Amino acid sequence: MEQSSFQDEQTVRHQFDSLCKLALKSEVINYEKHMAYRQKYEVMLSELSEKELSRLFIMDEHEMETHRFQVLGYDIEVKDALIAEALQTLTEKKRNVVLLSYFMDMSDADIAREMNLVRSTINEHRRRSLELMRKNMEESANEKR
Repeated sequence: MEQSSFQDEQTVRHQFDSLCKLALKSEVINYEKHMAYRQKYEVMLSELSEKELSRLFIMDEHEMETHRFQVLGYDIEVKDALIAEALQTLTEKKRNVVLLSYFMDMSDADIAREMNLVRSTINEHRRRSLELMRKNMEESANEKR
């Protein structure tokens, strides 16, 4: 009787072991199918190009108080009112140098070519313009206090 009970217990253990292995195999198959699906249909955001990322969202840009400047055929938008105010106090030539340099990322040589000036003149215009702008911005800040 004891031998039969031991064999029954072994049989139950083997059946349970087989059932566990079968369940694990099914889980592995389901996991592999799921991962294949994700690999086929999902992409990590870090792998998307700028163009693809830009199609995923829209940024609302409400008409804020922006100031536009026309410089040599370029339409340059300045969103900071204090900077725009300081730029307006400059002469057209000095303002153009600052806008092309800092807002269009043009080099001194490129600006000189566009404006038919010498590169060193562009450098001097930018230096003086920044000094004037700093002075004007400091005065505006002091007036608002």
